[in-house]
Order: sequence, then C-alpha cells, then structure tokens
Amino acid sequence: MPNFRRARVRGGTFFFTVVTHQRAPFLCSEPARHLLRDVFRQCRGRWPLEVDAIVLLPDHLHTIWTLPPGDTDYSTRWGWTKKEFTKRWLQSGHRESAQTAGRRSDGRRGVWQPKFWEHAIRDERDLQRHLDYIHYNPVKHGVARCPHAWPWSSFERWVRIGVYPVDWACSYNGTDLASMDF
Repeated sequence: MPNFRRARVRGGTFFFTVVTHQRAPFLCSEPARHLLRDVFRQCRGRWPLEVDAIVLLPDHLHTIWTLPPGDTDYSTRWGWTKKEFTKRWLQSGHRESAQTAGRRSDGRRGVWQPKFWEHAIRDERDLQRHLDYIHYNPVKHGVARCPHAWPWSSFERWVRIGVYPVDWACSYNGTDLASMDF
C-alpha cells in the first residue's frame, strides 16, 4: 500500500477536496446536505476544528479547516466523517455507485472516492487564494452565475464580515474573470 505524504502542521489551516465515488452527483440533495451537516457537527464534537470556509457541489466539496494548537490529525476526522456519512446514507435507503470486486474486498463502499486531497495554507495570501477558489467554484462548474447565487457555500458569511462584496466575481460587475488568480 502506498505511503501518502501528508502535510503535518500543528494547529495548521488546510484546504481539502473530497469527491464522491465516480463523481455521483448527490451531495446537494436535501438528505445528503442534512446528513453531512449532522456528521460534521458530531465530528467537531469528537475532534475540535474550525470550518473556515466550505462549498458543496453535486459531486465534491472543498473546505478550509483550522485545527486546534498542537493538532495535526485531519486524516482521522476525514476518515470518520466519510465512514459515518456512508453508513448512515446507506442505512437510510440511499444507493451507492457500483464498485469493483477489489474495492469490495477492501471493505470500501461506492459513496466516496477513497482518498482526499489536502493543502497546508502557507500564509494570508495563500488563504485568500483558496477562499476565492472555494467561493468561485460553483461559477466555475456552471451551477451558478455568481457566488452569491449558490446556497451551499460559506460565501454569505464572508460577505457579512466584509471580505467580499455581494457581487464579487459576478459577470455583471465588470470583473475580468479570466484574470483572477486562483
């Protein structure tokens, strides 16, 4: 089995991408959103973390987490979150994508891709670039015309605290989207 090199920054801030198995487009459904919210809350109760930003798209999510001082263990949090979501999703009668015999023999289910991608945030500029990436993602994927039009994102929270204007990255506000540095 490969030994994945993970960023280990005590109390660090991390950007994550987590994808559904075979990019099945179910994450924005009402049952999936509610279940994911409940599982995230329980995860945070077991292993504290700050969810700085998040966007939920039909087949993947991006989020930025900050861990408590001295803590590097985001892998346990993601493993538990994916396992609990999968267990509850299937128990509630929802389907999983077909998987190979090898995946089944490894005990994997057809709900999530087996791994996740992480990036340790290096500084304020890196954080801002990843916040922009998260909040622009619904526009990039063609599911919303403007970030404020996508309901499953932390964009509104960042508007309220003054980081973004409400019409940030909208096609009608004069922003040259091709020049945005993500």
